[in-house]
Amino acid sequence: MLVFERGWLSSNNVLFTGDDPALVDSGYVTHAPQTLALVRHALQGHPLARLLNTHLHSDHCGGNGALQAAYGCHTAIPAGEAAKVAAWDEEALSFRATGQQCARFTYDALLAPGQTLELGGMAWQVLAAPGHDPHAVLLFCAREGILIAGDALWENGFGVIFPELDGEPGFIEARATLDLIGTLAARVVIPGHGRMFTDVAGALGRAYARLDYLSADPKRNAENAVKVLLKFLLLERQSVPLAELPRLLASIPVVRSAMRQMDIANLATDPSLVERAGGKPAHAFNARLHTASDAYTTLATWAASSLLRAHAARIDGHDLVDA
Repeated sequence: MLVFERGWLSSNNVLFTGDDPALVDSGYVTHAPQTLALVRHALQGHPLARLLNTHLHSDHCGGNGALQAAYGCHTAIPAGEAAKVAAWDEEALSFRATGQQCARFTYDALLAPGQTLELGGMAWQVLAAPGHDPHAVLLFCAREGILIAGDALWENGFGVIFPELDGEPGFIEARATLDLIGTLAARVVIPGHGRMFTDVAGALGRAYARLDYLSADPKRNAENAVKVLLKFLLLERQSVPLAELPRLLASIPVVRSAMRQMDIANLATDPSLVERAGGKPAHAFNARLHTASDAYTTLATWAASSLLRAHAARIDGHDLVDA
């Protein structure tokens, strides 16, 4: 079993070699050539037989189409996504909702909680992991104590609780998933993003604290989602003209949903952060946002300032640039 730790635009990939090579999660579509190169190098000429997805967010399944074209690999997806993939409903699959891309792919089998799979000569349980995504699954090898967690548990948190943004339950489900992980006695966790880790109790403690913080005031989850989606845009594009930020945010349905849970008028915007970051003066930043509605102008200024404060972006001339 090999783990390819990827950058945050793409999910990590888990490759099982041997007589029946299989890959869990395939990264983002713009990284598909790199995913193919990693798989080809590791398999040394052998074909990839199987492909599985922990869930169908674009950063976990964006390479599916390229892998299927290259290998014709048997593909298994979470059962709850079958009809959406069969119809290729990009609205229901969340790609359009999040303003992200995903090349079309097909599936051959479904992953349902309660199943047992053989990967790398070992038995893996399929377990439900709702919260971040309602149809997400975990893969757990009890013999070795290895958990492939997707975005249900990272070393320092978990993925955005997207269902809550659309008025659907997500916090309770995320807590139940953390509770389930706590019963597994996992020795090592392979998260969807970031490095593998063995301090599972510590990670769960941090995740529970994070979940308590978000669920205590749902606008915090909404604000986090907006920042994450803007960061994803920067990771994908590397830079975004400041003048386009309000329009871009307004074009993403999940952002519009998040705004309904946010107090836009009272967001703590600090345009002076732009000037301190070494870019154009703050008044120039604001001037470049004047074409959008006041709400999206405020949101764009706040979100950009938040990324600047976290050193997750910088200003270069008239652009917000990934950092």
